[in-house]
Amino acid sequence: MAEQDPRPGPRAPWTRAQLLRAAIDLADERGIESLSMRKLSQALGGGAMSLYNHVANKDDLLDGMIDEVFSEVELPAQEPSWKLTMRQRAISMRAVMTRHPWAIGLMESRRTPGPATLHHHDAVIGCLLDAGFSLPLAAHAFSALDSYIYGFALQEKSLAFGTPEETSELAKAFLQHFPTEDYPRLAQLTLEHVLQPGYDYGDEYEFGLDLILDGLDQLASQP
Repeated sequence: MAEQDPRPGPRAPWTRAQLLRAAIDLADERGIESLSMRKLSQALGGGAMSLYNHVANKDDLLDGMIDEVFSEVELPAQEPSWKLTMRQRAISMRAVMTRHPWAIGLMESRRTPGPATLHHHDAVIGCLLDAGFSLPLAAHAFSALDSYIYGFALQEKSLAFGTPEETSELAKAFLQHFPTEDYPRLAQLTLEHVLQPGYDYGDEYEFGLDLILDGLDQLASQP
């Protein structure tokens, strides 16, 4: 019986999609600051120079990563109203940014956006225009919605608490260290709202989102 060759065979070449997914996984795990071409090549099991068969440089890599992130955002079609479409899109955006918090500050900063990014923006504008928004009002609506979506995600990312349990612990620590008589309204909010069972700061997202959508609906309905 012939002996098998213990040496591994040649490694299958990477695809650009595999490279981008590996980069996203690294950024999710360690943060975007830790991502480098060398660490990415190590994760893929090859030399750093092999990366340049698929990306020109790190900026090109980031462009591709952000385009992949945009491709994860759901763009519902054939919904009964533009409000429902925009609401679902906003909820999907937050879910995607929760999975990839490193992307929040990069999603609107790329100078060479990819096809998924451009399709996303085109679909949002098209939804508003098809609903009867004037072009200026569609621009205002897009800006207001994205300012809220990205702003909430950034604020949520920077908070000192990430779960209802952490929120409760932080609120209790606040009440222990600061006299309630000096901050009576803050103490009231903490005791009567934040420390109540089931409180989750993330629930504020849809409340604010609906306020914006309702206001835009009123504007769009004006003659």
